[in-house]
Amino acid sequence: MRPASLRRARWLAHPDGVHASAAMRDWLATPGSLTARLIAHSRQFRVQKLRQATNLCLADEAEAIGLHRPQRVWEREVLLRCDGQPVVFGHTVVPMSATAQDWPLFSALGERSLGTTLFYDPRVQRGQLEFARIRPGHPLLTRVLAAVKGDGLRSNATYYARRCVYRRRQGLLLVTEVFLPAVLELAANSDMNVK
Repeated sequence: MRPASLRRARWLAHPDGVHASAAMRDWLATPGSLTARLIAHSRQFRVQKLRQATNLCLADEAEAIGLHRPQRVWEREVLLRCDGQPVVFGHTVVPMSATAQDWPLFSALGERSLGTTLFYDPRVQRGQLEFARIRPGHPLLTRVLAAVKGDGLRSNATYYARRCVYRRRQGLLLVTEVFLPAVLELAANSDMNVK
C-alpha cells in the first residue's frame, strides 16, 4: 500500500465491512448516544479536551462535509475516559462557513460532551454512520498515539472507527470516533447495565 493511500480510510456503510470482532462491532454499531452508553458502562466518565482550533481537514473528511478539497475547518479533539482509561478518541470538524447560529454551543463546550448536545437538540439531524479501519500512516492514528502515549497502544495496530455527519440549520458537523482497545474491557463489566 502506497503512503498516500494510508492517509485515507475506506469508509463503509455497514460495520460488518470492517471485519471487527463481535464485541468491537457491538460498540461500533451503538445506535443512540455513545456518551450515554459509556456513562452506563463506567463509574466515572470524563471528556478530556485535547485541542480546539482551526486546522486543515483531513483528506478523507472534505467531501463528507461538502468541501471540494481539504480546507481550513474548526477542529475539536477529545479523549473519552471511563474510570481513568482512554476508550474513545473523538475528532470533530466543522466547516468555517458554519455560524454560531448553526452550532451555538460548539465553541464553548470545554470538557463537556458534544454527544449530549447533539442528541438532545431537536434541530439536529443525524446522518448515516460510516465505519472504517484506521491503519498506521493515517493522520488520525498518529494523533491518537500522541494523545495516549504511555497507555499501551501499539503504533503498528489497526483501530476501528465510525463517523457521522450532523446537520443543524445550514451547518454541517462531522464526528469521527476511534475506538481504543480498552473499550472492550467495559463490555466485560457484567455488573453494569446499559440503560
